[in-house]
Amino acid sequence: MSKKLIIYIILTVGTILSLLPFYWMIATSLKTPIEAVQFPPTWYPTHPRPENYTEAWRTAPFGRYFLNTVFIALTTLVGVIITSALAAYAFARMEFRGREVIFTLFLGMMMVPMPVYIVPGYLILASFKWVDTYYALIIPWMVNVFSIFLLRQHFRIIPKALYDAATVDGCSELGFLWKIAMPLSKPAIATISIFSLLASWNSFIWPLVMTNRDTIRPVQVGLAYFIQEQSTNYTLLSAASTFVILPVVILFFFFQRQIIESHMKSGIKE
Repeated sequence: MSKKLIIYIILTVGTILSLLPFYWMIATSLKTPIEAVQFPPTWYPTHPRPENYTEAWRTAPFGRYFLNTVFIALTTLVGVIITSALAAYAFARMEFRGREVIFTLFLGMMMVPMPVYIVPGYLILASFKWVDTYYALIIPWMVNVFSIFLLRQHFRIIPKALYDAATVDGCSELGFLWKIAMPLSKPAIATISIFSLLASWNSFIWPLVMTNRDTIRPVQVGLAYFIQEQSTNYTLLSAASTFVILPVVILFFFFQRQIIESHMKSGIKE
């Protein structure tokens, strides 16, 4: 047996094991309540019930949860792109005292776990009277250190001759950023967009602490409350989990090439 064949077998087994929980979730979402708990379990639904999805959707205000999440995700994404582009350009192309030290401190912030700053963050937002508002779910996340780092790496590989030529033509620093640097960094921007959308979609602890009303809860927090209410109805739980995770899976499959390209370019030096 060749080495390549062994590698393919291992990868195939790993893929099957990774996909098995997702298959079981989808299969359970189509079963009857009795079939979902019977032993021995069945690997596929004997009498599929797609109406489980509509019942789960009606049981909780998932429509509102989805609208809240989309609004929070898109608004946060716009802020992340703007702040990351400006900061990354300054760190990559502009000379100022303490630039490398400040950038190192920025990177160090990536190592700080959320439990460390969630209480101070709550107190700060409470002093602004932002708790249980969209401000608390959007504004603190409009700056992302990883996005700044990724864009900085891409800006650094832009040839200096291109910048000199743009300057001779009368292009300002801001004009070079928006007209030349940003279009040349589309793979990085695509990756930042995907990661920002995924982070907003999967955010749980922060909105759980910062929200009290159904009207502004994002989908993950709404799903957690739904699980508490329907703790023994496994078919509805699986159906709700399926349509909550589906947009994330679709997003990844559409943009996985941009993610790979951006990670490959992020390690290139000048």
